[in-house]
Amino acid sequence: MRGMNIPFLDNWRKRHGMSRGVAVMEHGSSDAEGVAQLLSECELLRGQARSAGIELEDTPESLTALDQLMPLWRDGDPDVLARLGNDAGLYLGTVVVRTVPGARWQVWPNGRPVVRLASGREIDVVTAGRDWAFDGAPELSQTYAEASEA
Repeated sequence: MRGMNIPFLDNWRKRHGMSRGVAVMEHGSSDAEGVAQLLSECELLRGQARSAGIELEDTPESLTALDQLMPLWRDGDPDVLARLGNDAGLYLGTVVVRTVPGARWQVWPNGRPVVRLASGREIDVVTAGRDWAFDGAPELSQTYAEASEA
């Protein structure tokens, strides 16, 4: 599987003097809040939601609101759709980490961020976000509900 194309991550690595192949957690392991802030930016998704009248406040309710949007963007540019999926996954992870007790970000050696639940289960939120962006399923709120019950 190819790596994610997350432009702000490349900019963050440049600011911290890190090459593209370096995982975020190498630097972020002592700065978990900084990593969480970085992963929560989701600029494209937040902009799309704002233009549809939805303010993303990092809550489970906002995931439900996103699920209810008409997916007009699915007919658009596949590259933009992939970026939107990345953002949706990172936003889903942000909501889980901020609201599910014991959930935290974990970055695999290949640089892919996942959410590790208190049970030890890992959720590949980026894949969930991309599936949602391209297919509408599973819904973000459904993935959140499964995470909060684990």
